[in-house]
Amino acid sequence: MSVLVTGGAGFIGSHVARHLVGAGHDVVVLDDLSGGYEANVPAGATFVAGSVVDPELVEDLFQTHGFSAVFHLAAYAAEGLSHFIRRFNYTNNVLGSVNLLNAAVRAETVERFVFTSSIAVYGAAQTPMTEEVTPEPEDPYGIGKYAVELDLRAAQRMFGLDYTIFRPHNVYGEQQNVADPYRNVIGIFINQLLSDRPLTIFGDGLQTRAFTHIDDVAPVIARSIEVPGASNEVFNVGADTPHTVLDLAHAVARAFDVSDPEIEFLPAREEVVHAFSDHAKLHRVFGQEETVPLEEGLRRMSDWAREIGVRDPVRFESVEVLRNLPPSWAAGLTQTA
Repeated sequence: MSVLVTGGAGFIGSHVARHLVGAGHDVVVLDDLSGGYEANVPAGATFVAGSVVDPELVEDLFQTHGFSAVFHLAAYAAEGLSHFIRRFNYTNNVLGSVNLLNAAVRAETVERFVFTSSIAVYGAAQTPMTEEVTPEPEDPYGIGKYAVELDLRAAQRMFGLDYTIFRPHNVYGEQQNVADPYRNVIGIFINQLLSDRPLTIFGDGLQTRAFTHIDDVAPVIARSIEVPGASNEVFNVGADTPHTVLDLAHAVARAFDVSDPEIEFLPAREEVVHAFSDHAKLHRVFGQEETVPLEEGLRRMSDWAREIGVRDPVRFESVEVLRNLPPSWAAGLTQTA
């Protein structure tokens, strides 16, 4: 099949693209390299530098390649920062998705539109999160993701465009952007350890998440187009066992042979305290497979991180609202009009 992978130079997208190439598909990767690296694009895939917010480019790709499937993973996934970059969030994550949906409908060749959403759509106090729970997102990132989910359903009803939606959570692993200071706590901890800096934790560190290795997510997403039961369905995907952020900090340190890490506690930020989801529906449709334990996943990621070395944190160039921005994020940022 001829398939498009947006965000295919990023973390999850590059792994999905690799599995699609391995399955023999003709893969085109579209990425603006705002959060990824061209080196992440797997051999055998065609790389196109550009953004989903460019409707002319998107339309040209669909007309040129006649895609049979779309894997849409391009997004700026900084959930906490999204409160302060609303315009950017909705332009990049929602309007960019609309460009892809329009092109897919017009092309009339797309058999499945696979969208990577997020458990951010659920909001707070809904654990364990199941697909039957009514989403109540609490931040612009989650709101934007849920908006695209709703639009996909509308497009299916109106145009017959079939979709599969995945809601992953707290994914980590090789090729993650460890230079991003606003998201991916494991990557942040790793970069801090490599730089001999304290591990920073917002609040008391007792908030819980189920951290998911990339090998538990990317293969499932990639083969979804071959699973008839996945058509027009929503699936949580990720690890089952929640851990506190404080316990995670010590686990990451152990992966680097650090027994007593220095930890700096920062003022608590506005965030969901406990977030983990149920995956029974995924297992019913895709089957039950062995998952990568946290300690093993952290060891793999630490080995990879040692090879790439320290990366200077890449701060967001500008924010739209400075009010209530966490002080550790505000350094060096400017406010746009």
